Amino acid sequence: MTPEELANLAHLRRARDLIDRDFALPLDVATIAQQAFMSAAHFSRKFRAAYGETPYSYLMTRRIERATALLRAGASVTDACMAVGAASLGSFSSRFTELMGETPSAYRAREHDAVEAMPPCFARATTRPVRYGARTVGTTAEAPGKVSRNEEAVQSAAV
Repeated sequence: MTPEELANLAHLRRARDLIDRDFALPLDVATIAQQAFMSAAHFSRKFRAAYGETPYSYLMTRRIERATALLRAGASVTDACMAVGAASLGSFSSRFTELMGETPSAYRAREHDAVEAMPPCFARATTRPVRYGARTVGTTAEAPGKVSRNEEAVQSAAV
């Protein structure tokens, strides 16, 4: 890699860290791109090339991940929606259903005893939505043939 490519990756990581840290704030691509010292269009292209999804998609995936933890803890769908910074309950529910394969209400009502018994880092890895390009498969646990290293550790610890 060239020094310029390494610098671009460092700027992209900085922007991704902003998303991970401030996901509940009203972020837009232009604001995030400023962290990477790039224009919004150039940043979107570079981010997608580096991480396999658009900055907005990454932001929404992080918000849904955080919302699943809140719903497992018993928060209402509306409270989870507002806590993760979603613009509206309708868009939150649509995106949640798209990524998780069930509505937020159904997810909240379902038993999560197995996930609650796991350390938080394993719970995040197990319930994280999985993407293949622009197509969403579901959670890591539902992706055919896709097992993360964290899940392998969980499976071996359970044996």
